[in-house]
Amino acid sequence: MEKIAIGADHAGYEMKEHLKKMLEKEGYTTKDFGTYSLESADYPDFAHPVSNAVEKKELDLGLLVCGSANGVAMTANKHQGIRAAICWTEDLAGLARQHNDANVLCIPARFVNTELAEKILHKFLQSSFEGGRHERRVGKISC
Repeated sequence: MEKIAIGADHAGYEMKEHLKKMLEKEGYTTKDFGTYSLESADYPDFAHPVSNAVEKKELDLGLLVCGSANGVAMTANKHQGIRAAICWTEDLAGLARQHNDANVLCIPARFVNTELAEKILHKFLQSSFEGGRHERRVGKISC
C-alpha cells in the first residue's frame, strides 16, 4: 500500500480532510502537511513540503488540493523530481499516471465535488506508468 503526502490551502481544506479519511479507511498511510483549518493560507506553504517528501522518496505519491489546483501544481512542478498534474476527470487522472508518470495529483476543489474527487483519486492510485514510448517523453521533461 502506498504512502501519500497530502496538503491543501484553505480552499481545499475540507476536500483534503475528506480524502484523507477515505485514504486512511482504505489502508493507505498519509502524512498531512496542512493546512489544518479554513483560515486563509498560502498554497506554497503546503505544496513545497508535499513535493519535497515525494521528490526525496520519503512518501510514494502526493495529493494537493486548492481552489483551482493551478497554484499547487505550479509550485509542485518547480521541484525537479515532481510531475504534478491537475485533474478534474477520472480519465485525466488515469492518463496523467499512464502517459506522464505523474507523482502528484492536484485537484481543483472549487470545480469538482467530493464524490468526483474520490473517483479521480482512486483512478490516479489504481493507474500506473506504461513506460514504452512514454518513457522517452517523460525523460525529456527535466531541464
